[in-house]
Amino acid sequence: MRSLLALLSVLLFIQGPAISQQVDDIFSSIDSCDVTVSGDTSGCYLQADLMRSGVILSSRVLPLDAPGTLMISWNLSDPDEGAYAACASVTRNGTVLDRRCYSFYHGGEVPVRFDVRDFLADSSGIHMVIYAADPAIVDIYYMLISGNKAVYVYRDRSVKIAGGRGVPTLVEWKWPVLLNAGETYTGRAKMVELTTGQTRAFMNRFVALENARITETYEDEMGASATVLGTSRVPFRGSLRFVLYNGTEVEVVEKRTPVLLEGDDETVEISWNRTLDPGIYHLKVMLLNSSGAVVDLRESVIEAEPVVRRVSNESTPSKSSPSASVLTGLIAIFSIRQILRRCDRKR
Repeated sequence: MRSLLALLSVLLFIQGPAISQQVDDIFSSIDSCDVTVSGDTSGCYLQADLMRSGVILSSRVLPLDAPGTLMISWNLSDPDEGAYAACASVTRNGTVLDRRCYSFYHGGEVPVRFDVRDFLADSSGIHMVIYAADPAIVDIYYMLISGNKAVYVYRDRSVKIAGGRGVPTLVEWKWPVLLNAGETYTGRAKMVELTTGQTRAFMNRFVALENARITETYEDEMGASATVLGTSRVPFRGSLRFVLYNGTEVEVVEKRTPVLLEGDDETVEISWNRTLDPGIYHLKVMLLNSSGAVVDLRESVIEAEPVVRRVSNESTPSKSSPSASVLTGLIAIFSIRQILRRCDRKR
């Protein structure tokens, strides 16, 4: 019995590495394909092939340094209408460890319960406008891809798409990870209709940029302020420049903003060197990024009025008014008369 268990253990140990690499999922359209691989992929490669009637039309081989999701672009020019198949294989030393295929039809009218009217992936996230004639429930996979490897994948389950003529649903997904300024990414959304399993994918490339905008300003004779809102997952490290004119340039004040991410807002306040003289001033508030480029601008007018200085009553020495002196004298005379009358009565 012990020898049998030992033999089974040896067999499992031998077979383990051979079956630990798996193609968990694959989806493809005529434009692109995404493949999810799991297991110990060190020393492995992913081979992806797009075929029609058994003929390979496009093929890619990518090294697998870790499990995850990879994206492949087929780059076909003017593909024909018809049935296609995409196959993904995990190989090591020329040996196929696992393989999975996905079949689809390109061209013609495909009945779908929902339609993505607009799609955009940018430095803040994914934005979609979805229209459905009838209510639908879908799972949405959000993917952020750098090169061919997904650096972020999230499955949003049972998303309700409201139906109704002329009433589209706006879906927005914000990246929870930080992006590197200047790096090219691909944003991809894959939607799976739960009732039929029908799958559609949309994507576009974008360059990650730091960005923010001015949402509010305030200004008076003493100083000015501006509220800045971050609009990118690239950390915004910029500054605000306040330029004051009155026929000619009067004053320029520049102050750095706090580091901002998408959804963060902060107010920056500055003071003029002195209270502005009466007159009409033109104020320009510019938001600069870390490179010094202007990313937003606000202009306003300050109508400076003369400052009225009030003198405190407490600081003015009190003086007896003439009317108060007369009143005091009259009271004294009246009191003396009253005393004299009392004396005459006693006599």
